[in-house]
Amino acid sequence: MLYNLLKQTFILLDDGDRRLFGQYNLSPTRYYALLHILEKPGLSSSELSDRLLCDKSNVTRIVKGLENTGYILRKPHETDGRTLRLYLTEQGKAVCTEISAAHQTYNELRLSCISEISQGNLLENLSLLNDSLQEELSLPLLPVNGYNAE
Repeated sequence: MLYNLLKQTFILLDDGDRRLFGQYNLSPTRYYALLHILEKPGLSSSELSDRLLCDKSNVTRIVKGLENTGYILRKPHETDGRTLRLYLTEQGKAVCTEISAAHQTYNELRLSCISEISQGNLLENLSLLNDSLQEELSLPLLPVNGYNAE
């Protein structure tokens, strides 16, 4: 029951995010790509792939799309000719800042039904759960019904 409730919460939050970011003609993934590049200018595509938890071919499409909208620039790495660094343009910085503010306001509204005390308990419990899930991901997969998915 807990898993299903958490899954439904994720789906509802994700749908709200899609609607908000869609008003700016962005998907959640493209917004988070902008945010990661804003937080770490000069990020490589490989680093962005790790942060977005998606494969490099998907990141290539995301980067090309954001470059076509004028939000990011790819520049050669200073010492590694095979690597490109990613930077936000002024337009990319402006739109990312605007969307981040709108997202913050939207999240405050969406979560306002939970009291501060309850939010503190929820944060503590979700942090414990996230730490446990992260640790579990580093372990080998257990076989399911005698079969290993690998």
